[in-house]
Amino acid sequence: MIKRILLSIVLLLVIAYLVVAVTTLNRKPASQVCHDMELVIEDTIYAGFITKKEVATLLEKKGISPIGKDLKRVRTKTLERELAKHPLIDQAECYKTPSGKLCIEVTQRIPILRVMSANGENYYLDNKGTVMPPDAKCIAHLAIVTGNVEKSFAMRDLYKFGVFLQKNSFWNAQIEQIHVLPGKNIELVPRVGDHLIYLGKMADFEKKLKRVKAFYERGLNQVGWNKYSRINVEFDNQIICTKREK
Repeated sequence: MIKRILLSIVLLLVIAYLVVAVTTLNRKPASQVCHDMELVIEDTIYAGFITKKEVATLLEKKGISPIGKDLKRVRTKTLERELAKHPLIDQAECYKTPSGKLCIEVTQRIPILRVMSANGENYYLDNKGTVMPPDAKCIAHLAIVTGNVEKSFAMRDLYKFGVFLQKNSFWNAQIEQIHVLPGKNIELVPRVGDHLIYLGKMADFEKKLKRVKAFYERGLNQVGWNKYSRINVEFDNQIICTKREK
């Protein structure tokens, strides 16, 4: 008899525990308000034109700022889509943290050339060959493109040259200006040495610059970097140098 009573008590306790546990699990958690927004900016070495304040202002103007809102109602995909529309942002990823914070990771578009054309156009080219507005706050040194620069030529041919410069530390440091002459012939202004480098057409520019570098190492290091005013590598397998007038 006593065993039955004890067994009944144990069963009642187990049932009571299960009821409490199920009720607790099914209870809706208290709403959590977004109290802060953390911004992580990638590629700040090359560009630094996006700030937390600018992102916050952008989201406020769109009416989708998460600050002060229930985190459950914040749609991260909506935030990502709106941020990706910004002309200076390549990608954006948003996620929530258990502490009530919204984190935004922004990948910036990376400018590789600054174009200041004779026709008045002024813009950056990014590492995907698309145009960026001229008010981007670029941190890194970039070669400046001047002269008769058509936008289609810049986005196709000069873009490839810009990518080459970005990947080649020597020429990226050496080339200060890219001047486009009539007929889309190219003249380069180096940082070191008082001379011009004439490439002619953009075709085979890597081979042409390879010859120039070899000439730097074997020739100019011997006779001096200011001996010639012009180094012409337009034609294959030859370098034509113009001596500086005294």
